[in-house]
Amino acid sequence: MQQAPSLSGRRRFWFVTTLLMGTFTMSISQSALSTAYPTLMRYFSISASTVQWLTTGFMLIMCIMMPVSPWLLNNIGFKALFLAVLIMFDLGTLLIILAPNFPLVLFGRALEAIGVGILFPSYQTVLLTITPKQERGGAMGVAGLVMGSALAVGPIISGIVLKFTSWQGLFVVFMIVITLVVLLALKTIQNVMPKQPSRLDWLSVVSLVGFIGVLYVVNLVGQHGVNWTSAMVILVISLLLVVYFGMRQLRLPEPLLDLRVFKVAQFNAAVWLTGLSYIALIVVTIVFPLYYQLILGVSPFISGMALVPGAIFLSLLNPLTGRLADRIGFKRVLLIGMSMILIGWGILAIIPVTFSLWAMMPIAMLIEGGNAFVMMPAVTLGADALPKDRISHGTAVITTMRQLLGSTGVAVATIILSLGGATTIKQFHWVFITFFILEIIGLLLASRLHEKRA
Repeated sequence: MQQAPSLSGRRRFWFVTTLLMGTFTMSISQSALSTAYPTLMRYFSISASTVQWLTTGFMLIMCIMMPVSPWLLNNIGFKALFLAVLIMFDLGTLLIILAPNFPLVLFGRALEAIGVGILFPSYQTVLLTITPKQERGGAMGVAGLVMGSALAVGPIISGIVLKFTSWQGLFVVFMIVITLVVLLALKTIQNVMPKQPSRLDWLSVVSLVGFIGVLYVVNLVGQHGVNWTSAMVILVISLLLVVYFGMRQLRLPEPLLDLRVFKVAQFNAAVWLTGLSYIALIVVTIVFPLYYQLILGVSPFISGMALVPGAIFLSLLNPLTGRLADRIGFKRVLLIGMSMILIGWGILAIIPVTFSLWAMMPIAMLIEGGNAFVMMPAVTLGADALPKDRISHGTAVITTMRQLLGSTGVAVATIILSLGGATTIKQFHWVFITFFILEIIGLLLASRLHEKRA
């Protein structure tokens, strides 16, 4: 094993700053595009179901790249990997800006997704590896700004940019920032990860297509005119590939993704807790704007601006919750967060009335604030339960599961909202009840957690 140099002082500050700047910008691109859908539909004369592939396809490709990230981290110097990811994202973004037709936009979006899928687990692994255990809570709290805050503020930033420029202008902003990060990375990023060369198991990589198939079928839920016979065939084949992938990882001496991390009880609980908090966050950012527009009758711009207080609250809390976890323990912080999320959904589920915009905004803040107490602290607690050489596998597992669970949560909300034709307050109320029940499970899981830190 080739040892990596340590970081300290200003070198560490600029390393982490560059890493989080790149990840934050790429993370915003994941959620920002939905605001531009109507503009893109008119520009390319395409349907809503077609433009949706800019997000659906993005998630599918991300999902297949995440499990490959541990192998890439172990076999490629981190500086080369980080620069390659940034340049690939930049090339994809440039292609989107110049694209004369929608298929080229979709291809550019695929290049972006490859970069994001590799970087999301990798940046967490790097931060956990270079940070002492007793300081990981604070470090990952800052990292939570990337995962949580970027998801929440993406539609807001997109709405503001699109108000003053064309849809291409949104991608120009991404490209300018990522190009600046590339220039910074040349100076500040170092090979901080030890190399552990291994052979790439191509059968494992190919079987990852199963995850794409599962996510593809999940994202068909709620759409009209779907051929469900073909979809079920795809689902069965995909599930068989997923099972084969899992069995193969457990048999290989050097697996692509070490699923034996699930045998560690504390890590297992962390996976589900971070997944449940992510479901709450992503459903709020998607369902609440729909509630504002369809039930309260406000404009898309106002519905986007109504997410601002929650996004700010989440951003302010993320660094604080990490440091708090280092001081009072992760279990207490997780219980606070799950209680906040549960209370938020509980108010909506138990009180069957139409809430005003001003009433919904603090509820969204409560749920998003609870996410700050759960998602990244749970990732840190899970990593603490693993040996150092398994952390990259652990973060890849958590990130992949979070993506799968988040997509499933959105699909469940979509199914409920599409029942009975026109969307009514009654359907929204059933969505609130469903996620209230789901988060009860999360609170019980947090209460039964046995925290062990070295």
